[in-house]
Formats: sequence, structure tokens, C-alpha cells
Amino acid sequence: MKAVVCREWSGPEALRIEDVEAPPLSARAVRIRVHAAGVNFADTLMIAGKYQVKPAFPFTPGLEVAGEAVEIGSGVGHLQPGQRVLAFLRSGGGYAEEVVVDADAAVPIPDAMDFVTAAGFPVVYGTSHFALTYRGRLKPGETLLVLGAAGGVGLTAVEIGKQLGARVIAAAGGADKLAVARDRGADEVIDYRRENIRDRVRELTGGLGADVVFDPVGGDAFDQALRAVNWEARMLVIGFASGRIQSVPANLILVKNISVIGVVWGAQAERDPVLISRNLADLLDWWEAGKLRPHIAATFPLAATGAAMQALLSRRHSGKIVVEV
Repeated sequence: MKAVVCREWSGPEALRIEDVEAPPLSARAVRIRVHAAGVNFADTLMIAGKYQVKPAFPFTPGLEVAGEAVEIGSGVGHLQPGQRVLAFLRSGGGYAEEVVVDADAAVPIPDAMDFVTAAGFPVVYGTSHFALTYRGRLKPGETLLVLGAAGGVGLTAVEIGKQLGARVIAAAGGADKLAVARDRGADEVIDYRRENIRDRVRELTGGLGADVVFDPVGGDAFDQALRAVNWEARMLVIGFASGRIQSVPANLILVKNISVIGVVWGAQAERDPVLISRNLADLLDWWEAGKLRPHIAATFPLAATGAAMQALLSRRHSGKIVVEV
């Protein structure tokens, strides 16, 4: 089969399409003919050797796919050949014509959902839902501040925050990105190219601050947000897209009983695939009910996977980038 191959720690420009052996099928696995695969910041970290998972060379990146189940392991009873599914792959492998995954990690997709939309669904919606419910315990009526609110995962946090009954403040860089966040339900917006996050959040909340901060950005944005939170606020650390991993002053955590909470959805999916698959099935029900509107910014062919990653790293796009196989 054809697959994107990484042979050294590098940037997207070093990725190549090669002929590789199709992976073997185990009793508790399903083989998926891939139609589309999502592009995530974690993919760029993985090929650079900076991700929590470091596969042995050579390997194929790609953490989420959508396609058709073409072969079912003998120990699998809940899936059928020909079924349309999406799946998360903790160790990569998605940028290929076929993948083999644990059957518990494969979730049937609605008939009305196309493969491109489905491929961009698991990581961003799964992460945001897990962060805001399981880790952040976001309550109706609370104020949620979303940093990087026009990015793939940030935009889904805006949507899910609204579904959970929160007042959502979306922070992003530029009017175009903020317009996308507004369109997905943000109550208030902050342009951090020209506004101070700390000052604007205080102004918008009457001096109280945010109850929950969803932060995939890190760096300066986190530093400002930490100084604009309410009593017993929860700071959800999703990632460090800014490139700087912040240090957290313990005295600031102390004075307001602030909780700084790590969110690693991928590792949770590996430890408890049944829980994560059940959550994704619930989110797909929300999509069918019209409560979620995934935003696909651009698609690229499999041979241009490196260019797709470069487009993600450019931060020019709002929403998801997807590779079509």
C-alpha cells in the first residue's frame, strides 16, 4: 500500500510517499481503508521527535482517520465489513491507504457525514469535550475563556462550551479568525494582536475573571490569562502552539485556589478506548442534531501531506486541515 513515511526527526518537508507492507490484522482489530486523515499539531511534533510518543523509524504519522471497515478481526462483534467509521491512532499510521486499529477505538459515523468531515472530528472534538467535562468540570453559567479560539481544537471548545451552557470569551489573532469564533457561538471576542487578554477579560467579567481557561497556546497568552481568572478557576493546559512552555508561579495559584490541570486526550484514549469511543459517539449525536458544525479550512492530497502540515504550522487557517487519500 501507499503511505507517508518519516525516516528521521525532521520537518514536514522530509516526508515521502513510499510503498509499504499493509499491517497485519489481530483478533481484536479492524482494518480500515482510509478515505481521509486529519492533520494535527501533534503530527508535526511526532515527526520532529517532540511528541510524547516516539515511534521507531521508519513510521507513518497521522493520528485520526475516517474510512471503510474492510476486514474485521475474529474477536470483534460490534463492527461489520463495509461500515463507515472514524478512529484515533495514538501511535500514528493514518497517512496511508490502510490502517489497522483496536476495534474499540473505531466509531461508526452517521450516513450524512462525509469522510473529510469525519476525519477532522475525533482529536479536536474529543479533546475539547474531555477537557471541558472530565477535566475542567465546566458548569452552566460559568465563564469560559478559549485561547487560540479559531484553531482546530480552540474552535471546537467554543462550540462545546456553548452546548454546556457557558458564557464563552474567544481570544484569537485577527478579525477574520474572531469572526469564525463568533459564528460558532462565542459571546465575546478578544483580538490579542491589539488587546491585552488580562485587561479585556477583567473588563468583560466586571472584574471577576474567567472560571475556566482552555489553553492550547501556552506562553504569553497563558501568562496573561492566569492573571484574569475568578476564585477557584481551572486552567486547562492543552498544548503549547506558541512554542514557549510557560512556568506557573505557585503564588498566583495559591491566592485564588486556582487549579492548573493537564489534558492529554490521546493518552486517555489509549488507556480507556471504550470511554473515549462512547464520548465520540455522543458528540456525533450532537452533530446529527445540528449542535456542532465542524469547520474544514483546507484539504490536501496524500502526496502533499507535508504541505498540509506546513499550512497548519503557518497558523493562517481557521478550523481543520484534512488529507484526502
